[in-house]
Amino acid sequence: MFGNKPSKPQNRIDSLIGAGTKVTGNINFSGGLRVDGDIDGNVIANPGKSTTLVLSEHACVDGEINVTHLVANGKVTGPVYAAEYLELQSKAKLVGDVHYKTLEIQLGAIIEGRLIHLSDGADREATLKLSGED
Repeated sequence: MFGNKPSKPQNRIDSLIGAGTKVTGNINFSGGLRVDGDIDGNVIANPGKSTTLVLSEHACVDGEINVTHLVANGKVTGPVYAAEYLELQSKAKLVGDVHYKTLEIQLGAIIEGRLIHLSDGADREATLKLSGED
């Protein structure tokens, strides 16, 4: 019961999408990615590696997010898949279904969609989605 504690997001950021930057298209990454700008496309972590996505309060993502760890304080329109850990800070707004294993939510965060817990017995579709299989 207490043996498998989920890992927290890593502190290391390998890539940055700065404020005032708009990316159109999908982003695949590994390691840590911080977003202060806008992304019109999906943000997908490379499968099999621990990844952290940090969305600042100025960040806006219009597309699917599929990562190991997500710390969100900006706006996301689209489904979110956090295989290990999801932290929603006070200015976060998520519009779409949220699939998570561990959830931390601060007062003021908004979710307009379903919260779907991923456990060891999670449905096959969500498990395949997180592993990158079709």
